Amino acid sequence: MSTVHETAALLPEPAELRAHLRALAVLDAAIGSDPRFCCYTFDAAWGPGEEAALMENGSGDDFSVVFTSAGVLIRGFDHESEMSPYATDDEQVWPGVIDEVPAALRPLLDEPAFCDEGIDAPRVTTCLWRETGDIAWRTGSAIAFPSGSEDPDGSGFLFPLLTDRSPEAVQAYFEDYYERPVPLDAIRHVLAGRTLTPAIAAALNPAALSDSALLRRIAEHPEVASYLACDGEFDLARTDPIESIALPNGLPVEPIAGCNAGGTHYLCGPAVPGGSRPVLYTDSEGQASLIAESLAEALTLAVVLPSWHDALAGFRPPALNSDYLDDHPDHPAVRDRLLSALRLPSATGREVLDRLLATAARTVPDGFLPHVPDEEDSAFQPMLEPRDE
Repeated sequence: MSTVHETAALLPEPAELRAHLRALAVLDAAIGSDPRFCCYTFDAAWGPGEEAALMENGSGDDFSVVFTSAGVLIRGFDHESEMSPYATDDEQVWPGVIDEVPAALRPLLDEPAFCDEGIDAPRVTTCLWRETGDIAWRTGSAIAFPSGSEDPDGSGFLFPLLTDRSPEAVQAYFEDYYERPVPLDAIRHVLAGRTLTPAIAAALNPAALSDSALLRRIAEHPEVASYLACDGEFDLARTDPIESIALPNGLPVEPIAGCNAGGTHYLCGPAVPGGSRPVLYTDSEGQASLIAESLAEALTLAVVLPSWHDALAGFRPPALNSDYLDDHPDHPAVRDRLLSALRLPSATGREVLDRLLATAARTVPDGFLPHVPDEEDSAFQPMLEPRDE
Protein backbone atom coordinates (compact mmCIF):
# COMPACT_ATOMS: atom_id res chain seq x y z
CA MET A 1 0.00 0.00 0.00
CA SER A 2 1.26 3.48 -0.93
CA THR A 3 0.13 6.31 1.33
CA VAL A 4 1.16 9.77 2.42
CA HIS A 5 3.61 8.19 4.88
CA GLU A 6 5.67 6.67 2.06
CA THR A 7 5.51 9.98 0.18
CA ALA A 8 6.86 11.88 3.19
CA ALA A 9 9.93 9.67 3.31
CA LEU A 10 10.75 10.38 -0.35
CA LEU A 11 10.34 14.15 -0.47
CA PRO A 12 13.47 16.35 -0.61
CA GLU A 13 14.30 19.40 1.47
CA PRO A 14 11.90 22.34 0.91
CA ALA A 15 14.40 24.37 -1.13
CA GLU A 16 15.03 21.44 -3.48
CA LEU A 17 11.31 20.75 -3.74
CA ARG A 18 10.63 24.39 -4.62
CA ALA A 19 13.30 24.40 -7.34
CA HIS A 20 11.97 21.14 -8.76
CA LEU A 21 8.38 22.39 -8.87
CA ARG A 22 9.47 25.59 -10.58
CA ALA A 23 11.32 23.51 -13.16
CA LEU A 24 8.24 21.34 -13.79
CA ALA A 25 6.19 24.48 -14.42
CA VAL A 26 8.82 25.82 -16.82
CA LEU A 27 8.93 22.51 -18.68
CA ASP A 28 5.16 22.21 -18.93
CA ALA A 29 4.84 25.75 -20.32
CA ALA A 30 7.67 25.17 -22.82
CA ILE A 31 6.57 21.73 -24.02
CA GLY A 32 2.88 22.49 -24.34
CA SER A 33 1.33 24.35 -27.24
CA ASP A 34 -1.48 25.93 -25.22
CA PRO A 35 -1.01 27.29 -21.67
CA ARG A 36 -4.60 26.34 -20.85
CA PHE A 37 -3.66 22.68 -20.90
CA CYS A 38 -0.57 22.90 -18.67
CA CYS A 39 -0.88 20.78 -15.52
CA TYR A 40 2.03 22.28 -13.57
CA THR A 41 2.22 25.99 -12.77
CA PHE A 42 4.12 28.10 -10.26
CA ASP A 43 2.84 31.36 -8.77
CA ALA A 44 5.64 33.39 -7.18
CA ALA A 45 3.11 35.93 -5.86
CA TRP A 46 0.42 33.64 -4.48
CA GLY A 47 -0.03 35.85 -1.44
CA PRO A 48 1.98 38.22 0.76
CA GLY A 49 5.23 36.36 1.34
CA GLU A 50 3.78 33.20 -0.23
CA GLU A 51 4.56 31.14 -3.33
CA ALA A 52 2.50 28.26 -4.63
CA ALA A 53 3.19 25.36 -6.96
CA LEU A 54 -0.02 23.98 -8.43
CA MET A 55 -0.95 20.85 -10.35
CA GLU A 56 -4.33 20.29 -11.95
CA ASN A 57 -4.75 17.45 -14.42
CA GLY A 58 -8.08 18.52 -15.88
CA SER A 59 -9.83 15.38 -14.64
CA GLY A 60 -10.72 16.62 -11.17
CA ASP A 61 -7.44 15.86 -9.40
CA ASP A 62 -5.08 18.54 -8.12
CA PHE A 63 -2.44 19.43 -5.56
CA SER A 64 -0.88 22.57 -4.15
CA VAL A 65 2.44 23.20 -2.44
CA VAL A 66 2.42 26.54 -0.63
CA PHE A 67 5.73 27.99 0.56
CA THR A 68 5.62 30.55 3.38
CA SER A 69 7.96 31.91 6.02
CA ALA A 70 6.25 29.60 8.52
CA GLY A 71 6.89 26.49 6.44
CA VAL A 72 5.46 24.45 3.58
CA LEU A 73 2.04 22.84 3.23
CA ILE A 74 1.25 20.18 0.61
CA ARG A 75 -2.41 19.48 -0.09
CA GLY A 76 -3.55 16.83 -2.57
CA PHE A 77 -6.96 15.79 -3.84
CA ASP A 78 -7.74 12.56 -5.69
CA HIS A 79 -11.38 12.79 -6.76
CA GLU A 80 -11.74 8.99 -6.96
CA SER A 81 -10.34 8.34 -3.49
CA GLU A 82 -12.63 6.88 -0.85
CA MET A 83 -11.11 9.51 1.44
CA SER A 84 -12.58 12.40 -0.54
CA PRO A 85 -15.00 14.60 1.39
CA TYR A 86 -17.47 13.88 -1.40
CA ALA A 87 -17.26 10.16 -0.61
CA THR A 88 -18.02 10.50 3.10
CA ASP A 89 -21.49 10.65 4.64
CA ASP A 90 -20.87 13.99 6.37
CA GLU A 91 -18.85 15.55 3.51
CA GLN A 92 -15.90 16.23 5.81
CA VAL A 93 -12.17 15.63 5.50
CA TRP A 94 -11.18 12.05 6.32
CA PRO A 95 -10.29 11.76 10.02
CA GLY A 96 -6.65 12.33 10.80
CA VAL A 97 -5.63 13.79 7.42
CA ILE A 98 -5.38 17.43 8.57
CA ASP A 99 -6.04 17.19 12.32
CA GLU A 100 -2.37 17.69 13.22
CA VAL A 101 -1.55 20.47 10.77
CA PRO A 102 0.23 23.20 12.82
CA ALA A 103 -1.70 26.38 13.58
CA ALA A 104 0.78 28.47 11.58
CA LEU A 105 0.00 26.48 8.42
CA ARG A 106 -3.64 25.54 8.97
CA PRO A 107 -5.09 28.72 7.35
CA LEU A 108 -3.51 27.70 4.05
CA LEU A 109 -6.06 24.90 3.75
CA ASP A 110 -8.91 27.40 3.88
CA GLU A 111 -7.83 29.24 0.73
CA PRO A 112 -10.91 29.71 -1.50
CA ALA A 113 -8.96 28.07 -4.34
CA PHE A 114 -8.83 24.84 -2.30
CA CYS A 115 -12.48 24.79 -1.26
CA ASP A 116 -15.50 23.99 -3.42
CA GLU A 117 -18.77 25.86 -3.20
CA GLY A 118 -21.47 23.97 -1.38
CA ILE A 119 -19.20 21.86 0.82
CA ASP A 120 -17.89 22.94 4.22
CA ALA A 121 -14.47 21.32 3.96
CA PRO A 122 -11.23 21.86 2.05
CA ARG A 123 -10.68 19.74 -1.05
CA VAL A 124 -8.14 17.30 0.34
CA THR A 125 -7.45 13.57 0.54
CA THR A 126 -3.76 13.77 1.47
CA CYS A 127 -1.72 16.34 3.33
CA LEU A 128 1.93 16.88 4.32
CA TRP A 129 3.69 19.78 5.98
CA ARG A 130 7.02 20.96 7.24
CA GLU A 131 7.42 23.93 9.55
CA THR A 132 10.45 26.17 9.18
CA GLY A 133 13.29 24.64 11.17
CA ASP A 134 11.76 21.17 11.16
CA ILE A 135 13.99 18.27 10.06
CA ALA A 136 11.36 16.05 8.42
CA TRP A 137 8.08 16.10 6.55
CA ARG A 138 5.03 15.46 8.75
CA THR A 139 1.69 13.80 8.10
CA GLY A 140 -1.31 12.77 10.12
CA SER A 141 -0.07 10.10 12.50
CA ALA A 142 -3.40 8.38 13.20
CA ILE A 143 -5.02 8.00 9.80
CA ALA A 144 -7.08 4.82 9.41
CA PHE A 145 -6.81 4.23 5.67
CA PRO A 146 -9.66 2.38 3.97
CA SER A 147 -8.76 -1.14 2.98
CA GLY A 148 -8.85 -2.62 -0.49
CA SER A 149 -6.83 0.07 -2.29
CA GLU A 150 -3.12 0.22 -3.05
CA ASP A 151 -3.31 4.03 -3.08
CA PRO A 152 -6.13 4.97 -0.72
CA ASP A 153 -5.39 8.70 -0.34
CA GLY A 154 -4.10 9.28 -3.89
CA SER A 155 -0.55 10.12 -2.80
CA GLY A 156 1.05 7.69 -5.22
CA PHE A 157 -1.11 8.94 -8.08
CA LEU A 158 -0.68 12.66 -7.35
CA PHE A 159 3.01 12.98 -6.44
CA PRO A 160 5.05 10.66 -8.70
CA LEU A 161 7.19 13.53 -10.00
CA LEU A 162 7.87 14.74 -6.47
CA THR A 163 9.06 11.39 -5.18
CA ASP A 164 10.93 10.34 -8.34
CA ARG A 165 12.54 13.55 -9.57
CA SER A 166 14.86 11.92 -12.11
CA PRO A 167 15.06 13.40 -15.61
CA GLU A 168 13.95 10.05 -17.01
CA ALA A 169 10.77 10.04 -14.91
CA VAL A 170 9.99 13.63 -15.89
CA GLN A 171 10.64 12.86 -19.55
CA ALA A 172 8.34 9.82 -19.44
CA TYR A 173 5.55 11.87 -17.88
CA PHE A 174 5.66 14.68 -20.44
CA GLU A 175 6.03 12.31 -23.38
CA ASP A 176 2.96 10.42 -22.21
CA TYR A 177 0.96 13.59 -21.54
CA TYR A 178 1.82 15.38 -24.80
CA GLU A 179 2.11 12.18 -26.87
CA ARG A 180 5.37 13.11 -28.59
CA PRO A 181 9.10 12.76 -27.92
CA VAL A 182 10.77 15.23 -25.57
CA PRO A 183 14.61 15.40 -25.59
CA LEU A 184 16.17 14.18 -22.36
CA ASP A 185 19.07 16.65 -22.56
CA ALA A 186 16.64 19.57 -22.58
CA ILE A 187 14.79 18.07 -19.60
CA ARG A 188 18.09 17.76 -17.72
CA HIS A 189 18.99 21.35 -18.60
CA VAL A 190 15.82 22.77 -17.03
CA LEU A 191 15.79 20.43 -14.01
CA ALA A 192 19.37 21.53 -13.24
CA GLY A 193 18.07 25.08 -12.79
CA ARG A 194 19.78 26.47 -15.88
CA THR A 195 18.25 29.26 -17.95
CA LEU A 196 15.55 28.31 -20.41
CA THR A 197 17.00 29.80 -23.59
CA PRO A 198 15.08 30.08 -26.87
CA ALA A 199 17.26 27.23 -28.16
CA ILE A 200 16.25 24.91 -25.30
CA ALA A 201 12.62 26.01 -25.59
CA ALA A 202 12.71 25.20 -29.31
CA ALA A 203 14.16 21.77 -28.55
CA LEU A 204 11.31 21.08 -26.11
CA ASN A 205 8.67 22.18 -28.62
CA PRO A 206 10.06 22.95 -32.09
CA ALA A 207 6.70 24.09 -33.42
CA ALA A 208 6.16 26.66 -30.67
CA LEU A 209 9.20 28.79 -31.55
CA SER A 210 9.42 28.17 -35.26
CA ASP A 211 9.68 31.22 -37.49
CA SER A 212 6.14 30.76 -38.80
CA ALA A 213 4.65 30.39 -35.30
CA LEU A 214 6.40 33.53 -34.05
CA LEU A 215 5.35 35.59 -37.05
CA ARG A 216 1.78 34.42 -36.55
CA ARG A 217 1.82 35.48 -32.90
CA ILE A 218 3.17 38.91 -33.79
CA ALA A 219 0.31 39.39 -36.25
CA GLU A 220 -2.18 38.31 -33.57
CA HIS A 221 -0.92 40.74 -30.89
CA PRO A 222 -1.14 44.45 -31.81
CA GLU A 223 0.95 45.50 -28.78
CA VAL A 224 3.77 43.18 -29.86
CA ALA A 225 3.68 44.37 -33.47
CA SER A 226 3.57 48.02 -32.38
CA TYR A 227 6.51 47.67 -30.00
CA LEU A 228 8.65 45.83 -32.53
CA ALA A 229 7.91 48.39 -35.26
CA CYS A 230 8.92 51.29 -33.02
CA ASP A 231 11.04 50.73 -29.89
CA GLY A 232 12.14 47.24 -30.93
CA GLU A 233 13.47 48.46 -34.30
CA PHE A 234 12.16 45.22 -35.85
CA ASP A 235 9.44 46.39 -38.22
CA LEU A 236 8.06 43.47 -40.19
CA ALA A 237 6.53 45.89 -42.71
CA ARG A 238 10.00 47.05 -43.78
CA THR A 239 11.34 44.26 -45.95
CA ASP A 240 12.85 46.32 -48.77
CA PRO A 241 16.59 46.69 -48.05
CA ILE A 242 18.64 49.58 -49.45
CA GLU A 243 20.74 47.20 -51.54
CA SER A 244 21.09 43.50 -52.22
CA ILE A 245 23.67 41.55 -50.24
CA ALA A 246 25.39 38.17 -50.43
CA LEU A 247 27.25 36.11 -47.83
CA PRO A 248 30.75 34.61 -48.19
CA ASN A 249 29.43 31.28 -46.89
CA GLY A 250 26.95 31.14 -49.76
CA LEU A 251 23.81 30.93 -47.61
CA PRO A 252 20.75 32.66 -49.05
CA VAL A 253 19.36 35.66 -47.17
CA GLU A 254 15.75 36.74 -46.74
CA PRO A 255 14.91 40.26 -45.47
CA ILE A 256 12.46 39.86 -42.60
CA ALA A 257 12.28 43.28 -40.94
CA GLY A 258 13.73 46.77 -41.00
CA CYS A 259 14.28 49.68 -38.64
CA ASN A 260 13.73 53.43 -38.63
CA ALA A 261 17.43 54.10 -39.23
CA GLY A 262 17.44 52.21 -42.51
CA GLY A 263 18.84 48.94 -41.22
CA THR A 264 17.61 45.51 -42.28
CA HIS A 265 17.27 42.16 -40.51
CA TYR A 266 17.80 39.02 -42.59
CA LEU A 267 17.08 35.34 -42.00
CA CYS A 268 20.10 33.38 -43.24
CA GLY A 269 19.89 29.99 -44.87
CA PRO A 270 17.16 27.99 -46.60
CA ALA A 271 13.71 28.02 -45.05
CA VAL A 272 12.81 24.75 -43.37
CA PRO A 273 9.20 24.07 -42.30
CA GLY A 274 9.05 24.38 -38.53
CA GLY A 275 12.73 25.31 -38.38
CA SER A 276 14.73 28.44 -37.53
CA ARG A 277 17.53 30.43 -39.13
CA PRO A 278 20.27 32.79 -37.86
CA VAL A 279 19.49 36.51 -38.01
CA LEU A 280 21.87 39.04 -39.61
CA TYR A 281 21.54 42.80 -39.23
CA THR A 282 22.95 45.39 -41.62
CA ASP A 283 22.82 49.12 -40.92
CA SER A 284 22.74 52.02 -43.37
CA GLU A 285 26.40 52.91 -42.73
CA GLY A 286 27.92 49.76 -44.19
CA GLN A 287 28.19 47.74 -40.98
CA ALA A 288 26.75 44.31 -40.26
CA SER A 289 26.58 41.67 -37.56
CA LEU A 290 25.05 38.31 -36.86
CA ILE A 291 22.83 39.08 -33.85
CA ALA A 292 20.90 35.89 -33.07
CA GLU A 293 20.89 32.17 -33.78
CA SER A 294 17.15 32.23 -34.50
CA LEU A 295 14.21 34.56 -34.94
CA ALA A 296 13.19 33.66 -31.38
CA GLU A 297 16.52 34.92 -30.05
CA ALA A 298 16.32 38.06 -32.21
CA LEU A 299 12.86 38.91 -30.86
CA THR A 300 14.03 38.26 -27.30
CA LEU A 301 16.93 40.63 -27.93
CA ALA A 302 14.64 43.35 -29.29
CA VAL A 303 12.26 43.04 -26.34
CA VAL A 304 14.73 42.63 -23.46
CA LEU A 305 17.60 44.79 -24.70
CA PRO A 306 16.25 47.49 -27.06
CA SER A 307 19.62 49.29 -26.92
CA TRP A 308 21.52 46.22 -28.16
CA HIS A 309 23.24 48.25 -30.92
CA ASP A 310 25.22 50.04 -28.19
CA ALA A 311 26.45 46.70 -26.86
CA LEU A 312 28.21 45.98 -30.15
CA ALA A 313 29.86 49.40 -29.87
CA GLY A 314 31.29 48.52 -26.47
CA PHE A 315 28.66 49.66 -23.97
CA ARG A 316 28.02 47.34 -21.01
CA PRO A 317 25.69 47.41 -17.97
CA PRO A 318 24.73 49.56 -16.19
CA ALA A 319 25.15 52.18 -18.96
CA LEU A 320 23.64 49.84 -21.56
CA ASN A 321 19.87 50.36 -21.79
CA SER A 322 19.94 53.00 -19.02
CA ASP A 323 18.80 55.89 -21.24
CA TYR A 324 15.98 53.77 -22.63
CA LEU A 325 14.82 52.78 -19.14
CA ASP A 326 14.91 56.44 -18.04
CA ASP A 327 12.52 57.27 -20.88
CA HIS A 328 10.44 54.09 -20.48
CA PRO A 329 10.26 53.20 -16.75
CA ASP A 330 7.42 50.76 -17.46
CA HIS A 331 9.64 48.67 -19.75
CA PRO A 332 10.02 45.69 -17.33
CA ALA A 333 6.24 45.22 -17.27
CA VAL A 334 5.98 45.70 -21.04
CA ARG A 335 8.87 43.27 -21.58
CA ASP A 336 7.16 40.55 -19.55
CA ARG A 337 3.85 41.00 -21.41
CA LEU A 338 5.53 40.84 -24.80
CA LEU A 339 7.60 37.75 -24.00
CA SER A 340 4.50 36.04 -22.65
CA ALA A 341 2.49 36.92 -25.77
CA LEU A 342 5.26 35.53 -27.97
CA ARG A 343 5.65 32.48 -25.70
CA LEU A 344 9.35 33.28 -25.39
CA PRO A 345 11.28 32.33 -22.24
CA SER A 346 11.97 35.11 -19.77
CA ALA A 347 15.55 36.33 -19.82
CA THR A 348 17.72 38.87 -18.03
CA GLY A 349 19.60 41.61 -19.82
CA ARG A 350 22.87 39.92 -18.92
CA GLU A 351 21.80 36.61 -20.44
CA VAL A 352 20.64 38.28 -23.64
CA LEU A 353 23.81 40.36 -23.84
CA ASP A 354 26.03 37.31 -23.45
CA ARG A 355 24.17 35.53 -26.26
CA LEU A 356 24.42 38.59 -28.51
CA LEU A 357 28.18 38.96 -28.04
CA ALA A 358 28.83 35.25 -28.56
CA THR A 359 26.75 35.24 -31.74
CA ALA A 360 28.22 38.49 -33.09
CA ALA A 361 31.71 37.04 -32.69
CA ARG A 362 30.79 34.41 -35.33
CA THR A 363 30.05 37.00 -38.01
CA VAL A 364 33.45 37.11 -39.70
CA PRO A 365 34.90 33.63 -39.07
CA ASP A 366 31.70 31.84 -40.09
CA GLY A 367 31.19 33.80 -43.30
CA PHE A 368 28.29 36.04 -42.29
CA LEU A 369 29.90 39.41 -43.09
CA PRO A 370 28.04 40.39 -46.27
CA HIS A 371 29.09 42.22 -49.41
CA VAL A 372 27.24 43.80 -52.33
CA PRO A 373 27.36 41.47 -55.35
CA ASP A 374 29.30 42.68 -58.40
CA GLU A 375 30.83 45.64 -56.56
CA GLU A 376 34.51 45.82 -55.63
CA ASP A 377 35.47 46.67 -52.06
CA SER A 378 31.82 46.36 -51.08
CA ALA A 379 32.25 44.24 -47.96
CA PHE A 380 30.46 45.50 -44.85
CA GLN A 381 32.41 46.20 -41.69
CA PRO A 382 31.70 44.21 -38.50
CA MET A 383 29.62 46.08 -35.94
CA LEU A 384 31.18 44.29 -32.97
CA GLU A 385 34.10 46.31 -31.69
CA PRO A 386 36.93 44.36 -30.03
CA ARG A 387 36.97 44.98 -26.29
CA ASP A 388 39.13 43.80 -23.45
CA GLU A 389 36.88 42.50 -20.69
